[in-house]
Amino acid sequence: MKKIITFFELLALIICWNSSLSGQTLYKTNQYLEEARKNKFINFDKAVYNYEKSIEYFTYKNDTLNLIKSINELSELYGHNLDYGKAYDGYWKALFLAEESKDDFSKSRVHQSLGWLYSFYNRNKKALENFGIALKISKKHYSKDEISADYPVSDYFAFANFYRYNRDFETAKTYIDSCYIYFRPENNNTQNFFLHSEKGFLLATDGKFEESEKMLTESYDYFKENNEPYLVIIHFLLAKVWQMKGDDEKSKFHYNKSLELSYVHNSHTNYQVINHKELSQLYYDSEEYKQALFHLNKAINLENKIFGVNSKNNEYLFEIKDKYRLQKSKQEQILKEQKLLKLEHKQKISFLRFILLFVTLFFLILFSLVVFKNLKRKHKREKIILKEKQKLKLKETKKTIELKNKELAKSALQLIEKDEFIISLKNELTKNKETLNVSDINKIVKSIKSGVGSNWKEFEARFIDINQGFYKNIKKDFPSLTQTDLKICALIKLNFSSKDMASLLGISMESVHTSRYRLRKKLKLERNDNLSEFVSKY
Repeated sequence: MKKIITFFELLALIICWNSSLSGQTLYKTNQYLEEARKNKFINFDKAVYNYEKSIEYFTYKNDTLNLIKSINELSELYGHNLDYGKAYDGYWKALFLAEESKDDFSKSRVHQSLGWLYSFYNRNKKALENFGIALKISKKHYSKDEISADYPVSDYFAFANFYRYNRDFETAKTYIDSCYIYFRPENNNTQNFFLHSEKGFLLATDGKFEESEKMLTESYDYFKENNEPYLVIIHFLLAKVWQMKGDDEKSKFHYNKSLELSYVHNSHTNYQVINHKELSQLYYDSEEYKQALFHLNKAINLENKIFGVNSKNNEYLFEIKDKYRLQKSKQEQILKEQKLLKLEHKQKISFLRFILLFVTLFFLILFSLVVFKNLKRKHKREKIILKEKQKLKLKETKKTIELKNKELAKSALQLIEKDEFIISLKNELTKNKETLNVSDINKIVKSIKSGVGSNWKEFEARFIDINQGFYKNIKKDFPSLTQTDLKICALIKLNFSSKDMASLLGISMESVHTSRYRLRKKLKLERNDNLSEFVSKY
């Protein structure tokens, strides 16, 4: 009978948690759903009617998420009132809809409920499998921040309850610890009293009775204020703790309170069986045989009603003939075949696309190569033409410069001849100065001196105009060249003789030779290097 507790304790937890967590999902409500929730612990028939109307409403609205939610809550209600057949049908219908609509969240909740139903019928392997699916889905969505931590906590809590009621307390403690990894009171500024009461009971299994009683009392105060039907379970847990401590009277008190509240709230009717059994044993041990027999008969009658082979509500569950599961299996087979055909079709399309892509890519590469080759050939041709034009232009420029330089040299020579004539005239005047007016002679001499300087300025201006960049280029390579060095370079470029240089610059031949010698050193020329050829490059 321990399986009864397992299933319905979790159902109570699911009902309470689902109502508190629904605001964190996309759940909606309607007047029928609200009315059903009000009456689920008061008027069973009215609650069932309103749940069915809510299912019709969400079916009409094509709201699958909330349709599944309504079916699930109705199934919980059936289970809570010991109609396991309808509960089982409802869960499989909800699972079918969840998988059809690819609603992971709803699927995880249904798998959790189915886990408890399988556990109830001692199909523990299937129970743990369903709990595992629910937990895996919850953890996946929690890691993506799509749901709150309460959902993985609920799934870990299911494992903890399963192992506790199978008396594997150490594994149960491990799963409770996992719950607290996700739910931390110091971070949430609140307490989860479902976990709190469970942890309190497990402390009693380690002999920590004082701490256990304190936590269960705190849980009692919370549920007294917020969820009175859950006190059926709290009194049961307190009864078990006092029984462990050896205080049979307090244990009897809490078992009786659990029974009383179950009848008052029409809630957790499955606990009536286990409470009657425990009370029967306690009364038997204290030699109160009349009370022991009373509670034993009550337990047997309830067991027969719930689990009897002739029970109309549950007999087909013992054979596990579930039409939704069979329908689901058939649909999965059809889907697999369809997926296989689609995969084959996709492979063919993918192959054809690959061939088309390869051919297209080949022609694109070929076309690109042809275009690139033509562009390269065209660019090469244009480059050759441009070079030829540049050469031609350079030749024409050089010819022009040479012609102008010849004219400049001719002009310079004329200036030299003029200067020589003026000098000879000066000499003659000097010889015959006694017969001439001294004042007139001085004016002529002064005019001659000023003329020599202006000759060079005129020459240099014309040279720079013709040979643009000459001074700049040679100065760039040889920054140490003086103004006199640059004048000598200009005259060398025009092939002037040393004599002509001396005449134009108004210096002696010896000074010209000295200047040329210094210039060679500054230009870093060897003895065999030709100065004229070197300068003509600029």
